[in-house]
Amino acid sequence: MIGAAARESLRTAGILLAFAVGGTAFLAYTHFRTEPIITASEERAKLRLLSEILGPVSFDNELLRDAIELLPSAELGTLRPSPAYRARRGGEVVAVVLQAVAPDGYSGRIRLLVGIRADGELTGVRVVSHQETPGLGDYIEVARGDWIRIFEGRSLAAVPAGGWKVRKDGGEFDYVVGATVTPRAVIKAVHKALQYYQQNRGRLLGQTGGGAKSTP
Repeated sequence: MIGAAARESLRTAGILLAFAVGGTAFLAYTHFRTEPIITASEERAKLRLLSEILGPVSFDNELLRDAIELLPSAELGTLRPSPAYRARRGGEVVAVVLQAVAPDGYSGRIRLLVGIRADGELTGVRVVSHQETPGLGDYIEVARGDWIRIFEGRSLAAVPAGGWKVRKDGGEFDYVVGATVTPRAVIKAVHKALQYYQQNRGRLLGQTGGGAKSTP
C-alpha cells in the first residue's frame, strides 16, 4: 500500500501538473488572441515606414503584399534572402524599397531601407538598426537629425561615381566632423544599392528570375 507521505507527494505532484497544464493553456490562449493584434500593429508600423521612405511617390497597391524575394547579394550587403517592396500606381511599378546593409559601420553592420523611383532616383533612405556610438554616430537616424535626408532626389545620373563620398574624401556628401566612418559606410551602401537597382531594374519592376523570385 502507498504510505501517507507517498500519497501527499502524489497529491502535490498532481496539483503542480494541473497548474502547469492550466498555465500552458492560458498562455496558448493569450497568444492565440493577441498574435493577430500584434501582427497587425507591426504591419501598420512597417507600412508607415515604407510610405515615409517613398515620400512623394503615390501608390495604390498593398505594399506589404507586393514584394519579391531577393537572393543574398554582395551589392546589397545581405547574407540571406530579403524582400523588395514594389509600389504600384495603376498596375505599374513606380518605385521599389530595397533592404541594404552597410557592413563597415564604426561599430558593426548598419541596416538600411532604400527607396528608389522607377527612373533610378532615390526617394529616401532610413536606418533600421545600427550599433553606432550614441551621441556621435547615431545622427544617421532620422529621429536625431536630417542628415539621412541628403539622399533624397539623388541618383547615379545626378551624382558621378567619384561623388559618392563624404566631402572630406572629395565627394558630394556632408558629414558631422569627428564622425566620418559612419556616413562613409552609409553612403557606400546606398551607392551600391543604386547600382544593384540599375543592374536588376527589369526584374525589380515586374520581371522575375535570376536574383529574385515572386512572393505572395
